[in-house]
Amino acid sequence: NGSYLRLKDVAGVELDAQSYSTNGFTYGYPAVNMGIFQTPGSNAQDIINEIKVNLDELKKDFPEGLELFIAYDTNDFLEASIHKVVETLIEAFFLVFVVVFIFLQDFRSTLIPAIAVPVAIVGTFFFLNIFGFSINLLTLFALVLAIGIVVDDAIVVVEAVHAKIDAGAKSAKGATMDAMHEISGAIISITLVMAAVFIPVTFIQGPTGVFYKQFGLTLIVAIIISAVNALTLSPALCALLLKPHDEHEKKKGFLQRFYNAFNAGFDASVERYGKILHVFYHRKWLTILFLALAVVGIMWTSKTTPTGFVPNEDRGLIFVDIQLPAGASIDRTNEVNWEVYNRAKELPGVEGISFINGRSLISGDGSNYGIAFIKLKDWKERESEETSINALIGRLFGIAATIPDANIIFFSPPSIPGFGLAGGFEVNLLDRSGGSFEQLDATNKEFIGNLMSNAGIQYAQSSFNTKYPQYEMVINVPLAKQMGVPINSIFSTMQGYIGSIYAADFARFGKQYRVYVQALPEDRAEVGDLNKIYIKTGSGEMTPITQFVTLKRVYGPQSVTRFNLYNSTKVTGATNPGFSTGDAINIVEAEAAKLPSDYSIAYSGLTREEVNAGNQTVVIFILCIIFVYFLLSAQYESYILPFAVLLSLPIGIFGAFISTKLFGLENNIYFQIALIMLIGLLAKNAILIVEFALQRRRRGESLFDSAIHGAKARLRPILMTSFAFITGLLPLVLAKGVGAEGNNSIGTGAAGGMLIGTLLGVFVIPSLYIFFQWLQELISKKVIHHHEDDNQLENHA
Repeated sequence: NGSYLRLKDVAGVELDAQSYSTNGFTYGYPAVNMGIFQTPGSNAQDIINEIKVNLDELKKDFPEGLELFIAYDTNDFLEASIHKVVETLIEAFFLVFVVVFIFLQDFRSTLIPAIAVPVAIVGTFFFLNIFGFSINLLTLFALVLAIGIVVDDAIVVVEAVHAKIDAGAKSAKGATMDAMHEISGAIISITLVMAAVFIPVTFIQGPTGVFYKQFGLTLIVAIIISAVNALTLSPALCALLLKPHDEHEKKKGFLQRFYNAFNAGFDASVERYGKILHVFYHRKWLTILFLALAVVGIMWTSKTTPTGFVPNEDRGLIFVDIQLPAGASIDRTNEVNWEVYNRAKELPGVEGISFINGRSLISGDGSNYGIAFIKLKDWKERESEETSINALIGRLFGIAATIPDANIIFFSPPSIPGFGLAGGFEVNLLDRSGGSFEQLDATNKEFIGNLMSNAGIQYAQSSFNTKYPQYEMVINVPLAKQMGVPINSIFSTMQGYIGSIYAADFARFGKQYRVYVQALPEDRAEVGDLNKIYIKTGSGEMTPITQFVTLKRVYGPQSVTRFNLYNSTKVTGATNPGFSTGDAINIVEAEAAKLPSDYSIAYSGLTREEVNAGNQTVVIFILCIIFVYFLLSAQYESYILPFAVLLSLPIGIFGAFISTKLFGLENNIYFQIALIMLIGLLAKNAILIVEFALQRRRRGESLFDSAIHGAKARLRPILMTSFAFITGLLPLVLAKGVGAEGNNSIGTGAAGGMLIGTLLGVFVIPSLYIFFQWLQELISKKVIHHHEDDNQLENHA
């Protein structure tokens, strides 16, 4: 009739939210929750700082009553961890300084190694910038370890010059020149070996390679700079600063009396050490016994020590994943989330909680899913055991057990953001037969049940469920064709009414908005509402869509995932206290072996990286040993003598394993880095003895005398450098609070290995040198004639 028909006459038009499938609350208030993720290669700290600046600007335009809360900020953990490591760096420097001062016993001598530390660290920062590395936990960890390493070369120089001065050198300059002639070769050998052990790890690819590469390159640079210092700066400082001690001054003061007692005790220990070396020389089975026990100990401890990828740190946040029965409404999910919120906020150590209904960290979106983020107070406010993250998670599981009809799990964020959904383990169950979803569901439930029956598994769960209530739309295709109704018209009509159709865009307030068309909720609440939907036939008439469509009630999965092209389910879980992710992998492997032949498993997330890293570890150690062997072969011009160095390593490696096991720590990537570093450090001790003994041998001393003199002469610098390194690690070994797991892992293994490797290795190394140098001379026919000693050696060989 020519009149206008407006859209508002036939439809309700609202400017509202794009979706109502989710809603959230933060600190008890209605909230819009947003997650911001960095792009690969970017710096998280820089991005977060820039975001905060932008948020501060945006808040100025917020309407009254609208607030902004940051529920989770990865910078909190990063900054706290970096601050803790910097504190550890300072503590380590101070402790190393004290140990060196006790051994060298005057400020001038101690100043020389002390100067070497900042020079090496500042120089390392310069090269890290060239390599494109940032100052992060990995590089700072490496620098903490480097403090105990970079002083080694300077200590060796100062101690050697002191020995020359005490032996009657007329001037510090002359003593320095004589000392450098003796120890330059050893310093170069030590540097090459220490750097060589880290060269293979720099070529490893993937996430594991990132750890090894940043650690390795940082330490290589620090070690090389330290060697340059030892060959240039430290000798110059020795010539300028050192002078003979005044014997009259030595008798004055409490400190000097302590030094006199210390020196007397040390000299007596050196003499006893020499006598023990005689015992080892005449009872060569002792050396064999020590090495055999070390090898057996390594084999035992490596199998019984828990394994992992990276330590599961307290990151100040607990993730909550909620799953209600299939088909539960979002209102029921909201009630459960509020129950968790009200009870969890009363726990000590909890700062605030945010939760979202309709979403899952593990399973995607769905009305029966919910997630929550429990933000914990600062680590300094949670130093008691009851406020630790593990204790809080345990109490939260107790709360969840009292909430009916809800499967609620609590877990910490993944140790490496971006790898996996959570800490713990992550495995995919693959159906290689292409069977039914019901069969996959049954096998999945049986697999999870078997996992849960193990004492080491705290929980294992999967969101896969074939019991979701659904309607299957059955279309009468022949009738539709007969009446001229296109099938795609039936689909689009159903979508427009029951679902929604994205129709257009419009601009308002300077922003772009989407236009969605769909029926009102009350017109699509029941199956009978389909009778209200009409569709145009080929003749132009409108007919109910139910004439062509029948809804059949069925049950099935809400979503289906594929892994490596196979239908799959994702199973996530965590271990009980006292068990590691390596234990979980062993349990998963054992239960997977019981699966039907057409089912298999595949790891993902951090679990996949842990499995792959385990396969690379053996190759890494073999390459490190090979690099050290070839360097020593070139240095000594012998293929046999390097075994005197290499065979001394198992004792220290066993020490690292046994100390890690006794402290209840894991064999993870931090521990493995400590082992690689130990190869170089323990080889350094052996090189100092072998190099000095070899010099004596070339001057005509017998094999036995050269070994004894070399060992006794190098005992003081070996103990000084080793104890300085061990003392520098004490802040890592004793660390508590933020980042403690990583600190403990790398510090305990390195300190324990160095302690045992040094205290026992100094007795084994001379015997190894005697045997392999004798064997080398026997083969090469370059025997230095000391018939009495050689005949005695042959009689005891």
